[in-house]
Amino acid sequence: MKHSVVLEYKRCRGCTTCIKNCPTEAIRVRNGKATILNARCIDCGKCIQVCPHKAIKSISDTPAAQLTRFQYNVALPEPALYGQFQNMDDIDYILNGLLALGFQDVFEVARAAELLADYQRQVITGGVERVMPQISSACPTVMRLIRMRFPKLIPNISPVITPMELAAILARREAVDKTGLKPEEIGVYAIVPCSSKVTAAHTPDALERPVLDGAFAIRDVYLKLLSPMKKLRGTTLRPLSSAGIMGVGWAYCGGESAARMGERYVAVDGIENVIRMLEEIEDGRLPEADFIELNACVQGCVGGCLTVENPYAARMRVKKLMKGLPVSRNRFTFTGPDRDIVKFDQELQYVPVFVLDEDRGVAMEKLMRIEELEAQLPGLHCGSCGAPSCRAFAEDVVLGRASVEDCIFKMRERMQYITGSPDANEYLPAPFRHQAEKGKKEK
Repeated sequence: MKHSVVLEYKRCRGCTTCIKNCPTEAIRVRNGKATILNARCIDCGKCIQVCPHKAIKSISDTPAAQLTRFQYNVALPEPALYGQFQNMDDIDYILNGLLALGFQDVFEVARAAELLADYQRQVITGGVERVMPQISSACPTVMRLIRMRFPKLIPNISPVITPMELAAILARREAVDKTGLKPEEIGVYAIVPCSSKVTAAHTPDALERPVLDGAFAIRDVYLKLLSPMKKLRGTTLRPLSSAGIMGVGWAYCGGESAARMGERYVAVDGIENVIRMLEEIEDGRLPEADFIELNACVQGCVGGCLTVENPYAARMRVKKLMKGLPVSRNRFTFTGPDRDIVKFDQELQYVPVFVLDEDRGVAMEKLMRIEELEAQLPGLHCGSCGAPSCRAFAEDVVLGRASVEDCIFKMRERMQYITGSPDANEYLPAPFRHQAEKGKKEK
């Protein structure tokens, strides 16, 4: 999988902030620079948000380069975009502004969200049996996290594509009908709030092939929109807005659950809280919930790493815009083969990135060595070795990604042996020397 989260080595100072915040322990610091273990990365963007030196970033498509590839271009703005603008009272200003940037048409992702919500309501009332509780499939980061770390919960994932993907399919169809062009002559681009959706646009989890031609970061489009939107003030706007409260509400945590109109649901935001919730579901400690909405970003999509505004302020603005909208403008009325348009076209598979070895016997041997080494480590999880925890460091050593002496405390033991000194704490940097002395007194 090609990831959108990348490291700019010249900026990295090896400060270990990223390794302590990565939810899947996908980052290490070696030789003074961070490195990303791509197999473990879920593109959550947490490292982008916490890096004090701006050394980690997300690579998205560039509008100037992409919009010249096709004869006809359609923009798919995520509803999180609407919360980025101050004093905004009409979504049509944003949508008309996108046309001024060079797009020929606009298809709101919020419109597709309403269609998906209506489809889910029809499934519920139709009595279709599902594994409970159902887990939302709207967040690509959560989908990858489950596939990697919680494979037992894969059957719980609601088997419908994301609003962004449904919007792309429908937008291309409408553009073909309007223009008479071939589908391959039409460019469909999402305007997304996070690195996860950039990756999903190019490498979808539940589709055999991508349905989008690219994805632009909200923060890049935001700056380009300011001038055209200012010029639109006082002019007659084209009525482009086609979604209601139920669709626009998907911008923040709880919006999807509200659109499904169920009563027994849980909405969770923040990747740490998501992991805790998945652990509880896996342990069977949430039996009364029918639906779980999980958002990797704080406050949902408005808190994505590619947005501009504070997520709490953005949520407030989205809710203000929703006051003037109808409840819903879209119903899922597809019949026949078209009704399956919202379903996965390939089965989600477990991604075994935490497997120690293909041979079970060898894997067990490595596990025993990891546990033995971990027991010898101080358990401070200081990060000085370049790993996020002593457990992760022990795993790195056994798998050949690190040396035992990368641990500063194991180095101290070696210095004791070489010098014959009963206590080699003097060889430690001051902060670690203090920790070592404190641990010695406690023993």
